[in-house]
Amino acid sequence: MNEKSSKFLYEYLNNASPTGFEVSGQQLWLDYIRPYIDEQIVDVYGTAVGVINPNQPYKVVIEAHADEIAWFVNYIDDNGYLFLRRNGGSDALIAPSMRANIHTKNGVVKGVFGWPAIHVRDAAKDKAPAVTDIFIDCGAANKKEIEDMGIHVGTVVTFEDGLTELNGRYYVGRALDNRMGGFMIAEVARLLKENNIHLPYTLYVVNAVQEEIGLRGAEMIVRRLKPDVAIVTDVTHDTQSPMYNKKEQGDLKCGGGPVICYGPAVQNNVRDFIIEVAEKNEIAFQRQAVSRSTGTDTDSFAYATEGVASSLISLPLKYMHTTVETVAKEDVQQVIKLIYESLLNLKGNEDFRYIK
Repeated sequence: MNEKSSKFLYEYLNNASPTGFEVSGQQLWLDYIRPYIDEQIVDVYGTAVGVINPNQPYKVVIEAHADEIAWFVNYIDDNGYLFLRRNGGSDALIAPSMRANIHTKNGVVKGVFGWPAIHVRDAAKDKAPAVTDIFIDCGAANKKEIEDMGIHVGTVVTFEDGLTELNGRYYVGRALDNRMGGFMIAEVARLLKENNIHLPYTLYVVNAVQEEIGLRGAEMIVRRLKPDVAIVTDVTHDTQSPMYNKKEQGDLKCGGGPVICYGPAVQNNVRDFIIEVAEKNEIAFQRQAVSRSTGTDTDSFAYATEGVASSLISLPLKYMHTTVETVAKEDVQQVIKLIYESLLNLKGNEDFRYIK
């Protein structure tokens, strides 16, 4: 990572890109990768694609998703308190006492997720908050003051938190799921350009929207691109910290290297190709099994059109869907390296079918 890419990482991760409202983050991402691509595509919902070596018969995708979980204002009471509903898999349990950014047309309005003091709650009846329990206080005295701030039903809300580092080894922040993936595929594009690599196929570097509400951005863009191969990157759970059951959720850890997935949506020959690349380049990796879907954009690519040979390389992450999502710096670099080396080893004529 150089100084420019490090600056981009912090700017990109600290920017808000809630599901359905990813435009500012997508603009940052495109501005960064533009020197490293030949063309760009942006679809009607905001999925951004950098195209390298266009118009070749064989087409390869590397993909991440750009959106983060968030909230919508759902109701404003007469006293000026905001009540919410989820935009993606937002967790009501972590909301009380968090700071909020309310994204209006006129800019960000600050607020706090209020919560009654422990002294006044009935300990016998205390329970984890539900979405209907949490609320935001913007310092307004009534509903009209809220409306004068530009806040209305449907206004989107994100937690206020920024990227930091922990013990020199980890990145910590909100929305590492999965803007860290967007950063990693952008770095792959940079390395290809700076190392003067000429690929024997068209490469689409895809940063898709709306993954958090059902893989929708990938579902749309794959129909347009119709690639031959897709390598998707997302995050997966580190299972070392307390409250995980390794018998149920596998044995995965931050610092253990990229995670390669086994499951029906993962095309076995593509996965085995990636494993061979990892072993050839002495990249440590971990394995994960899923029973049905991967729960990532891999599923949208795999089952689109007539079927796309797809594989998933995951970044192990602690504390998913919180404001302290944590990944190992070394894992980030190793995922970048594995995707990059996989692209170098593709010849652009691979037929990954099982039976020929």
